[in-house]
Amino acid sequence: MVGRKLVLFLLCISVVAPIVLYTDPLATQPSYLADIHLGDEIPTLKSVDAVREPSGIVYPENSTNPDQISVHDSGRAVASNTTTLPSGKNGDRKNRVLSQDNNQTAPSETDDGAVIRQVTSRETSEGATAMESQTVLPTQSRNQQKPGKRSKRDSGRMPDAKIQQFRDQLMKAKVSLGLSSSKSNPEFIRELKERVKDVERTLAYATEDTELPINAQEKLEAMEQTLAKGKQTQQDCCAVVKKLRRFYLSAEEQLRVHKKRELFLTQVAAKTLPRGLHCLSLRLTTDYYSLDSCQQQLPNRDKLENPRLYHYALFSDNVLATAVVVNSTVFHAKDPQSHVFHIVTDKLNYAAMKMWFLANPPAKATVQVQNVEEFTWLNSSYSPVLKQLASRSMIDYYFRSQHAKSDQNLKFRNPKYLSIMNHLRFYLPEIFPKLNKVVFLDDDVVVQKDLTPLWAIDLKGKVNGAVETCGESFHRFDRYLNFSNPLIAETFDPHACGWAYGMNVFDLDEWKKQNITDVYHHWQNLNDDRQLWKLGTLPAGLITFWNSTYPLERSWHVLGLGYSLNVEQKDVEAAAVIHYNGNLKPWLEIGMTKYRNFWSNYVDYNQAYLRDCNINP
Repeated sequence: MVGRKLVLFLLCISVVAPIVLYTDPLATQPSYLADIHLGDEIPTLKSVDAVREPSGIVYPENSTNPDQISVHDSGRAVASNTTTLPSGKNGDRKNRVLSQDNNQTAPSETDDGAVIRQVTSRETSEGATAMESQTVLPTQSRNQQKPGKRSKRDSGRMPDAKIQQFRDQLMKAKVSLGLSSSKSNPEFIRELKERVKDVERTLAYATEDTELPINAQEKLEAMEQTLAKGKQTQQDCCAVVKKLRRFYLSAEEQLRVHKKRELFLTQVAAKTLPRGLHCLSLRLTTDYYSLDSCQQQLPNRDKLENPRLYHYALFSDNVLATAVVVNSTVFHAKDPQSHVFHIVTDKLNYAAMKMWFLANPPAKATVQVQNVEEFTWLNSSYSPVLKQLASRSMIDYYFRSQHAKSDQNLKFRNPKYLSIMNHLRFYLPEIFPKLNKVVFLDDDVVVQKDLTPLWAIDLKGKVNGAVETCGESFHRFDRYLNFSNPLIAETFDPHACGWAYGMNVFDLDEWKKQNITDVYHHWQNLNDDRQLWKLGTLPAGLITFWNSTYPLERSWHVLGLGYSLNVEQKDVEAAAVIHYNGNLKPWLEIGMTKYRNFWSNYVDYNQAYLRDCNINP
């Protein structure tokens, strides 16, 4: 009996006591939960005072300018003193808004989920209202706009029109500050300088209208008011015109200086060997000299002088660029084993060039690498250009000695012209005495089709088959030759169409019959003082092959990928050979990304040498 009472007592404690203890807290529920009934599906929130966020400004992460605070909702900016809170890993903005105005209502939600925010106005220092209260309806506003479209009011404005307005104001302000009539009014000068500082601070953080701070319009209007005061005191219109003209001439001079500097830096970047290519040449050279002499020979030497095969001439000191030319040609060749590539390079890159093709043989094609230093017949007693290149006046011309008269056009002061490599194209019969026809390729081209049909083209007794470039006015003879010289004016037509080096078919038999090399030597001797044309191979080629050039169809050779963004994509894709002529070569960082893939498609960046030298796409 005693045990039964003990059990009942413990049961009361464990079951009844919790009910008694929790009954009173349930009865004392908060006032904002008093209207909740069990039958209601969604409780309503009667008061938000208990959960209101503290007022204040929360600045965005990494913000350096407190004025650059704006509210964005669905890509739409709200000009106010409010800001949003970042949340999540990607900094997504919450739909909460913290306001400096304690009377601002909290965001409410319409039936379709549109968020309505009442935005209060800012007060200027004079107490005037700068902006009226506005309501933003992202989905159901009366003036709703679809993304990407402007309202009728803004349809005629440029995307950065306000930025331009600020810049125009700065120009007007600087003109006003320099006028004598303004200097006599120190109060106006002080006010204008303050406005200039405000505008400069406003523009300091912005490159687009969307990046302007929320008080930009106030700054704009304040400056306009100050400039209007200046107009009232300014009576001398001639002084204003003279001042504006000086500003204009100064801006023109600055533009000229910057363009010249840009040209110089581009030339330097274009002619400087990238670190990766320098590394590649060193690694290849080291590995080449570690081989036995029998391992240093390229295969298929019996094909080098076979006139029935398809022979290419390539003169380059750039290993990677040469590899792209060979790879792209072989890739599109229907019968790769019938194609022979004759590569001539300088002594410095000979071992590296040879090692590359020993390590990366191009399918079944044949490659020959020669050292220009081994051409003993090519000397100053035979070649006038070699004699000129070694002269003191020529060296001074390129390296701009203080006592030498140098050309101001950097294009014609390129040290590459001091290399005989650039003039080897005029000695093809001497280099390949047993061949009948060769296709000459520059090292900055990419082949996109089978070039075999080139050997079947009838050149009609001409020596040089090339694509004409007279579609543009600057590719005619008068742009390359000095027609003020009577010798040039009497011999050539200034409006004759130029043609392109880079992909040329040369009939070596006709070359020998017409003594083209002697023609070249004759004109080079006449141009010893550079009065007939500036240095380079194209002017010399235009003269040498005058009346000896056969025009090829334009699709064989498309140029301009190294300097122009206006080459049509369809022309590039349809071309047999595309040419990156110009300074913006695809292997340089300054190369145009628009066309780079056409070149990089033929580079195997997983190749060990390229990986070791950190050469990446």
